[in-house]
Amino acid sequence: MATINRNYDKLEGGYLFSEIVRRTKVFQEKHPGVILLRLGIGNTTEALTPSIIKGLQIGVAKLADPKTYTGYGDEQGDIRLRSAFVDWYKKRGIKLTTSEIFISDGAKPDSANIQSIFGEKSIIAISDPAYPVYVDAAIIGGRKVVYMSCTKENGFIPSLPNEKVDIMYICSPNNPTGAVATKKQLQLFVDYARAHKAIIIFDAAYSEYISDPDLPKSIYEIPGAKTCAIEINSFSKWAGFTGVRLGWTVVPLDLIVEGTEKGKVNSLWNRRQITMFNGASNIAQVGGLAVLSAQGQKECEELIVYYMKNAGIIKNGLVKIGLKVFGGENAPYIWLKTPNDLSSWEFFDKLLNESHVVGTPGSGFGPCGEGYLRLSAFGHREDIERAVKSIEKNLKL
Repeated sequence: MATINRNYDKLEGGYLFSEIVRRTKVFQEKHPGVILLRLGIGNTTEALTPSIIKGLQIGVAKLADPKTYTGYGDEQGDIRLRSAFVDWYKKRGIKLTTSEIFISDGAKPDSANIQSIFGEKSIIAISDPAYPVYVDAAIIGGRKVVYMSCTKENGFIPSLPNEKVDIMYICSPNNPTGAVATKKQLQLFVDYARAHKAIIIFDAAYSEYISDPDLPKSIYEIPGAKTCAIEINSFSKWAGFTGVRLGWTVVPLDLIVEGTEKGKVNSLWNRRQITMFNGASNIAQVGGLAVLSAQGQKECEELIVYYMKNAGIIKNGLVKIGLKVFGGENAPYIWLKTPNDLSSWEFFDKLLNESHVVGTPGSGFGPCGEGYLRLSAFGHREDIERAVKSIEKNLKL
């Protein structure tokens, strides 16, 4: 008799966004003429840059000619794109080989699927608050989860786990808080992982938003990280590929876990991908090559500057009226402390009703997110400015 995986019943991930939709729908039904201003979305809004569009068009054109048509590709990714990544990392002082880079259809699926190559009894440590997929994937797999609290007191960067764990998720710049870990802070995690033969899953999806040269963009800037860390990244947030879908995961050959030799974890991830993944879109990968070109990177830097100016507008506006905010300097998210001890959902309703602005309640990212609201810099400039002006004018503090 077939049964279902009851671990799915333990998930709460769908509650946050479905409840946001429900509450905004109720508000709009009561106020049909009001235009809502959305600062909660974690989705890019600006058009793909000219170089990227050209690259994607080249990819499409190749499929229109039998002489250049391609079907299934290498599950690990186009060798040209992997080679371009080797050069990209080399410029940052990081030495990798093409066999250590795996092209995917985005960071989110890899963040969840990577758990499948580790033992079912692995204890997983996750920052609180955190991107929900880390927790949900662990719950679905029936694994034990422990939380590393991220609070104002520790700068929203977690301290080391209080107990022995096997896998640690670190997201820097962090979604939702916008906090960025220093080299010294990451070194502590690397040292812990090496001492306990644990693994760091480093989510660097927002790394290109870091403008401070003293802050690390890759875990591999930390001595010893290649022996204990997997890095997951994506084109989504810095090249606008949220809909195009393209990311990559780095699994160093030097990486080891308890009871294995060098290369084993790399080979397991390769086996997983060969078994369950047919490779990223050929078209998207040509677009990825365009992103990594000199002109493509220049254009994407300009896109990042645009979004970070949005972040500055939001942050300055909130500070102006006396609100306490974090982030928004090396990440596209603003982590807003709710005023007057309001809960996350109470302040969500207040912001919606008084300013007609939609944010994302911090409690939806974990218990330590209670009392905060996440605001996003992704949006058209005129919408960002209108939302901030509405908050400044209408929010009653």
